[in-house]
Amino acid sequence: MSGTHPFRVLRAKPLWIANGVITGVLALLFAVFYVGANIDPVDHMKNLPVGLVNADKGAAVGGKQVNLGAQITESIKKSTASGDRIDWKVMDEKEMKDELGKGKLFGALVVPADFTTSATALTGTAPTGTPAHPTLTVLTNQSAGSLGSGLARTATTQAAENASLQVGRELAAQIGPGQAKLPAAARVLLTDPAAVRVEDGHPLDSHSGLGLTAFYYALTLVVVGMLSANVISGQVDHALGYTHNDMGPLRLHRPLIRATRVQTLTISSTLMAALSLPMGTLVMAGAVGIMGMDAAHLPLLWLYSVCAIAVTGIGALTLLAVFGTPGMLVVTLVFIGMAVPTSGATTPIEALPGFYRFLAEFEPLRQITGGIRSILYYDAQGDAGLTRGWVMMAAGLVAAALFGFGVLGWYDRKGLHRIPEETKPGKTAAPA
Repeated sequence: MSGTHPFRVLRAKPLWIANGVITGVLALLFAVFYVGANIDPVDHMKNLPVGLVNADKGAAVGGKQVNLGAQITESIKKSTASGDRIDWKVMDEKEMKDELGKGKLFGALVVPADFTTSATALTGTAPTGTPAHPTLTVLTNQSAGSLGSGLARTATTQAAENASLQVGRELAAQIGPGQAKLPAAARVLLTDPAAVRVEDGHPLDSHSGLGLTAFYYALTLVVVGMLSANVISGQVDHALGYTHNDMGPLRLHRPLIRATRVQTLTISSTLMAALSLPMGTLVMAGAVGIMGMDAAHLPLLWLYSVCAIAVTGIGALTLLAVFGTPGMLVVTLVFIGMAVPTSGATTPIEALPGFYRFLAEFEPLRQITGGIRSILYYDAQGDAGLTRGWVMMAAGLVAAALFGFGVLGWYDRKGLHRIPEETKPGKTAAPA
């Protein structure tokens, strides 16, 4: 067999079947996770949180107190036009600003204090001057995600336009036959009286990527941890003499130092924990120092970055140690394939199909992104995602340790060593 030409391996059916199945399944899974999660976010949207604020002080009309803002908000809240796609949260202005400032709302619709006064002024009979539009304010929140903010803006704008038509009908009913006496401009304005003004409800600094720097920064931490785990795993195996190390045309090999699987994972995890310090520092230096990303709470951002890389890396090392060669595919699916579409940064969790919303509850990128978003955009408030980020990272580290050391300890106890016992120095392998 030593004289067999290398290209003859291409005639081996198992080579084609094994690689075809693995690469085919990988291609299918990435298509399902990446494309499937984002095909129709509007149709899958459920309970997208949007604020609904009535700041209208009302006005006396015909001897009785009228509050058109209260009528509008009550009508929107009871409307079935959006089904269960929008979760209208009735609140005051202070609550709305707090919720926008924590990323818990994707937008808001605000009825201003003078709405009833401005609207009922349209029923006057002044012969001169152009009547002024009463205004409804639509607030967006790009910090919670550009797509989610866009979906909320569409819903709130539509609700505001419907509310304007409703107010027009009510004002016309109040005037009755007297509508004919109004100036032509006032009659036209009366059919659709409210102007819709769009504003940014939680403005971000200019170097915040329109609310996406948190996602890309978190993705960087995850990718750095994942790829570093692959490097560290290979280098530890080389240092222990289990594998060769090819450096271009050179092949380096060290004498074998026998280590149990548990010992090998311990060595790798120690390296990962230590090297996460310079890696986290360099990620932050590159993003903030070199590229100028807007960021506050730099000591906290540094600590969070280091921990995110360490936890991601140790988790990846665990999967590589438990699954062996297929481990890198599992790592790629867990930390990239299933993680990116369920991170809530591009498509909001509320606009994902049910299966992806389930994955988002524990996928690491979503948890890390929430913490980074809190630090960068929400003044590092715990209930804006930072507390959940810390808790889930701690839970992930514990789960990785229990799973990794538990399974590898079982391998060691069963004698499933990386190099069989009969190949130890001084022992002769049985003839084939």
